[in-house]
Amino acid sequence: MKKFNIFNSLNHSALIIVLSCFIVSCGDSWFEKEPKNIITEENVWNDPDQILALLANFYDRMPSFAGFSGDMTIPAYLDNASWSGLGNGPNQYASFDYSFGRYYDYAFIRDINLALENIEKYSNLPDADRKEYAAEMRFVRAFVYFEMVKRMGGVPLITEPLVYDFNGDPSYLQNPRAKEADIYDFIASEVDAIKDILENANSATRANKYVALALKSRAMLYAGSLAKYNNLMAAPIKTSGEEVGIPASRANEYFQKSLDASKQIIESGKYRLYAENSDLGVNFYEMLVNETGNPEIIFAEDFNTSKKHYWTFNNIARGARESDNGASYVTPSLNFVEAFDYLDGTPGILKNKTSDGDYIYYDNISDIFANKDARLYGTVVYPGTQFRGVDVVLQAGVKVWDGSDYETIEGSAFGTYYSDGGVQVGTSGPHRTAELVSNTGFNLRKMVSEAPNASDQVTCSQNWWPWFRLGEIYLNAAEAAFELGQPDAKNYINTLRERAGFPPNSIETLTVDIVRNERRVELAFEDHRYFDLKRWRIAHELWTGDVNNPNDMMYALYPYRIVGGEHDGKYVFEKLIAPRFRDPRYFRMGNYYSSFATDVLTNNPKIVPNPFH
Repeated sequence: MKKFNIFNSLNHSALIIVLSCFIVSCGDSWFEKEPKNIITEENVWNDPDQILALLANFYDRMPSFAGFSGDMTIPAYLDNASWSGLGNGPNQYASFDYSFGRYYDYAFIRDINLALENIEKYSNLPDADRKEYAAEMRFVRAFVYFEMVKRMGGVPLITEPLVYDFNGDPSYLQNPRAKEADIYDFIASEVDAIKDILENANSATRANKYVALALKSRAMLYAGSLAKYNNLMAAPIKTSGEEVGIPASRANEYFQKSLDASKQIIESGKYRLYAENSDLGVNFYEMLVNETGNPEIIFAEDFNTSKKHYWTFNNIARGARESDNGASYVTPSLNFVEAFDYLDGTPGILKNKTSDGDYIYYDNISDIFANKDARLYGTVVYPGTQFRGVDVVLQAGVKVWDGSDYETIEGSAFGTYYSDGGVQVGTSGPHRTAELVSNTGFNLRKMVSEAPNASDQVTCSQNWWPWFRLGEIYLNAAEAAFELGQPDAKNYINTLRERAGFPPNSIETLTVDIVRNERRVELAFEDHRYFDLKRWRIAHELWTGDVNNPNDMMYALYPYRIVGGEHDGKYVFEKLIAPRFRDPRYFRMGNYYSSFATDVLTNNPKIVPNPFH
C-alpha cells in the first residue's frame, strides 16, 4: 500500500460544508453551480483515489502495542530484554506494574462505521469495487475489535454509526459490553464474510483473503486459550454477564477454527517460509527486513520517507551507531538468550563454569554460543558477531592473573585497551551503570536495519513491521493441533526448527512447554510474548515479585579477557543480575484485563468494570 498525504478520516458531518444561511437569501443561478471548494459525499465515494486515501488513513491508524509505532519501552518490562537506554526507563521505576495496554478506540470504530454506511449510500462504483473497499474496512474494524478484546475483554459491539439527536438524553447511545466470546465470534464471522471478497492478492500491506485468515488464526487461538486456561484457574476471572470469561465448553471449537484458518494459509501455497540465505542465522534476520519478494510476510505495516520509525536508532549496538545520542535502549536478557536450545536438543543454558566452580576458558569470545539455534543469531547481537559489517565488541573488562587469583578490571570508557595492548572494555560495553550501552551483554539484531543511515536520528528507519507472517501461522497451527490432541502438531514445530538448523523431526514428543518456548524464540519482539502469557493464564505464576525467583529477575552475561597466567588471552563469562534492573517483576491478577478509563465509566453507566478494578 502506498502512503498518501491524505485528509483525516470522515468527521461527524461527513466532510460536507453547509452554506445555507448565505444561499437562502439569494436567487441568482450562480448559486446553483457546484462549488469547487466543497467535497461532497458523492465526490468521495465515487472517486477511487479518495477512497484509497481514506483506506490508507485507516491502515495507518491500526493500533500497535510495542512495535515500531507503539511504546518501545514495553519489551523491557517483559523477560526478553532489559532497559539500557536513557534516564528513567522501565527498569528505573520503583516497581513493575503491568497495567499498561488499555485500548478503547470508538472514535476509530465510528469512522469505519460511517465509511461503511456512506459507501453503500452514495457510491455508484461497480458493485465488485464497492464491496471490496467495504471488505477492507471491515477487516480493519475486526482487527481493531481484536486489539480491544484481548486487552479489555468484551466491549460494546457497535457496527453502525451512533448519531446524537441533541434531545438532551444520550442514554440511547449507551451500549453495554458484549460477552467476551461474542467479540471473538464477531471477528470470526467477519472474516468468513469478507475473505473471498478481498482482492490485493499480491499485496503485503493491504488486506487480502490470507490476511483475514491470519487474523482469524490468531484470534481464535486466543479465544480457545482463554476458554481453556481461564477455567483451569483456582478462581477463574469472570463477570456475571460473561463480559469476561469464555465457557470452557467452547475451547475446542475455537482451537479448531484457528487450526482450519491456519491450514488454509499453509496449504494454499501462497506463502512459504523464508529460506533465501544458506547462513541460517543471517536468513532468520533477513526474513523480517527483506521487503523484496519476501515469501513469508503475509501483512506488514509499511514505512517510507513520509513515515519513519526509530527502532534502529534506539536499539542499534553502540559500536555500530551513526548518531551520538541513540543506541541500546532495549537489550536482550540472558534469560531470553538461554531460551534458545542447542542444536543437539539440550536446553540452552550457557556453560560459563565447571561443576567445581572454576571458569570455562574459551579460545574465542563467541565459542560459548556455538551450536545454538540459528534464530539466536538472527535475533540477538552477542559477543563475537558483527552488525552492518562492523565487529560489535562486547567485553566488560579484563581479569588479570596475579599468581593466585584474578583481579577484575572494568572501566568507564568504551573502546579502551589494557596495558598489554588488548581490549579492556568493548565499544559496545557491557557496562554496569552507563546509558545507551548494553547493560546485559547483548544487543538487539531483530528488525534493526542495516540500511545506510538507518540509525541516524534524522534519517531513521523505513523497514516494515510484520503484522502477520507464516512462521506465526505454523506456530498457531501447532498449538491448536496440540490442544486438540492431534499427533501432527509436532510437524509444524519441526518445520520451523529445521529452518533454524535442527535436524529433521528434532521434536518427537510435543509438550505444552515446547510449544510455548518455540513461540518465545521464534516470535520475540513481534508483540506476542505479553499476550501469550496472559491468554495462557501463567503471567501471575511466572512473575511473582520475589527477588529469589529467577523468572522475576533480569540477568546479564559479562565477558572478560584473561590477562596473564596459563589462560592468557582466553575468555570467561560472569552471569549476574543486570545491574540497572532494580525490582522483580510482579504481575497482579488485575493486569489480565486493563481497566476502563474513568470518563468511559462515567459517561456510560452500562459498562461493567473489569475484575480487580
